[in-house]
Amino acid sequence: MAKKFPIVPAHPERICWGCDKYCPIDALACGNGSDRTQHPAELFGEDWLEPILPFPDAQQEDGPGAGTAQDAGKDKQ
Repeated sequence: MAKKFPIVPAHPERICWGCDKYCPIDALACGNGSDRTQHPAELFGEDWLEPILPFPDAQQEDGPGAGTAQDAGKDKQ
């Protein structure tokens, strides 16, 4: 089982986030290169988990995926 991924770690710059080992930057054990992989919070900010384009509920219903099999049963009644 993989380790639980921290959403906003205290010091993300001290760890490589490239695999489940979460090695310190001076001891990269996975050998995936000489550079550490940055945490998403370092790249996108602390709200990196928030949706990029939040849509109101009305737009989601009219968007792609509208008229699915669940909706088809409603029309027959």
